[in-house]
Amino acid sequence: MIGIVGIIIIFVMVFGGYIAAGGKMAIILKSLPYELTMIGGASVGAFVISNDIKAIKHTGADITKVFKGPKWKPEDYRDLLCLLFELIRLARQNPVGLEEHIEAPRESSIFSTYQKILRDAEAVDLICDTLRSASMNYDDPHQVEEVLEKRIEANHVHALHSSHALQTMADGLPALGIVAAVLGVIKTMGSIDQPPEILGKLIGGALVGTFLGVFIAYGLVGPFAAKLRDVIDEDAHFYQLIREVLVANLHSHATNICIEVGRQNTPSHIRPSFGDLEEALKDVKQRDAA
Repeated sequence: MIGIVGIIIIFVMVFGGYIAAGGKMAIILKSLPYELTMIGGASVGAFVISNDIKAIKHTGADITKVFKGPKWKPEDYRDLLCLLFELIRLARQNPVGLEEHIEAPRESSIFSTYQKILRDAEAVDLICDTLRSASMNYDDPHQVEEVLEKRIEANHVHALHSSHALQTMADGLPALGIVAAVLGVIKTMGSIDQPPEILGKLIGGALVGTFLGVFIAYGLVGPFAAKLRDVIDEDAHFYQLIREVLVANLHSHATNICIEVGRQNTPSHIRPSFGDLEEALKDVKQRDAA
């Protein structure tokens, strides 16, 4: 919602200020379809050239994140800590019993309690692969932490591709606007024998191309790329929390301490409070005891 508000503010301030200063929208509206076709079409074509089909689909899907915001909310971090608490406690009490949960998480009674997390394949794989490795005695905390760090970083770089692609498009749009403006000037030069009032409109129409290129780049596409990058960076904390808790587990800390390490390493604005988490863990213990 806040993204839509931002777009409205941009249009109202730019075009409202133009009209308030005495500008006439007729010239812009008359040239808009043609200039937008040239600039928009060229930028989309360049985007298609520089990306494969998978990346194009990925970027298209990621655009919605600009308006939806981060996928993981504060309550999801609380649920993740509860899930890890259950798995770590089971791993220490009954290592054999843990196998059915990490080998078939979609059939697991533990994972099924947290449906949103279960639907995220990367989060589930990260948890299961690490716990499986620990059960096979690959439990050196420093080595596991390094492996997890590289895996999370690789996934993060891949997730940021959409933001980079949009930023590249934003960087090229002003130049494409100049291309459209130059074509408008060429058109104007072909009518050099016309009266000044006609030439003025033609020149004004040509300058619309420069305006659109800069406006779309810095008013829309650039901010989209920046917002998308921020959302992806925010969601990365979810996977980093998994790493912190599972590495703490390999250091043989008490289960509650492992969970507290994860909670403390979560940014404050999405960190569940100590009391809220304690209540959630109490419910988990009561459910397991039932």
